Amino acid sequence: MIVSHGIQEFQKLENAVVTSGTFDGVHLGHQKILKRLKEVADQNGGESVVITFYPHPRSVIASEAQTVKLLSTLEEKIALLEQNGVNHLLIIPFTREFSELTSEEFIQKILIDSIGTKKLVIGYDHRFGRNREGGFEYLEKNAGKYGFKIEEISRQDIENVGVSSSKIRKALSEGDVRTAEHFLGRKYAISGLVVKGKQLGRTIGFPTANVQVREISKLIPADGVYAVKVIYNEQSFGGMLNIGNRPTVDGTFQTIEVNIFDFNQDIYGENLTIEFVQKVRNEQKFNGLEALKEQINKDKELIKEILN
Repeated sequence: MIVSHGIQEFQKLENAVVTSGTFDGVHLGHQKILKRLKEVADQNGGESVVITFYPHPRSVIASEAQTVKLLSTLEEKIALLEQNGVNHLLIIPFTREFSELTSEEFIQKILIDSIGTKKLVIGYDHRFGRNREGGFEYLEKNAGKYGFKIEEISRQDIENVGVSSSKIRKALSEGDVRTAEHFLGRKYAISGLVVKGKQLGRTIGFPTANVQVREISKLIPADGVYAVKVIYNEQSFGGMLNIGNRPTVDGTFQTIEVNIFDFNQDIYGENLTIEFVQKVRNEQKFNGLEALKEQINKDKELIKEILN
């Protein structure tokens, strides 16, 4: 897959089959669009192009400006789109100035002049241009003057999958990682650097890796204890993970700590990827370290059963 950061990097194509969107999480609904994009490109001897935006438009547009928690970092999104067989990825820097482009300007400057679009494949609810004024109806009405064909993926096709990024975000914010996995078609994962913590886990026989997620916009599931898979050096290990403030030891800020089963390596400064399998309980305050240790032993037994 050829990745272009901005239209100035993109080499105009002879036969571009294009779709556009934020594609956060590249979930099963997105995968349906990407599969059709690839089919159309193959049938027409063309090359598939995905246009996406960075940062997320909702984090830029004034009326909606907010810290948007995302299912995939830009790096993760690139990898996922490549896995789905996309030929070209165009990442357009999303600025307030760009958000002011009318739908007509977007079509002419981006789709036609910069990409050379011959066919556009879009979901039924996809909108573009200033104030989201452009959509399938507009494109269908003006197709003749733009010189490219349009295919809409129907409402029924998309809704049969029954998935949206907002549904997945809601599930994760409630700790429901099983539902998120169902909608994503894979386990939800976070990646981060192992940093030094207070090393209290060692004192009760459960050494943990303290994971610092670099991307502040990445959505972290709800506080609690989880059964997880830990990927390190392309190897997978079982583990139990705690997200929370560690109330038993009077913690004051959120940490992500994972105890990796059957593992004894110094991994400070290394990157880990953590795949969420199941939440086993909420975080709670125990009456001292002995009570905490007793509960962690129970958690470990349960999590080993889940992972097996």
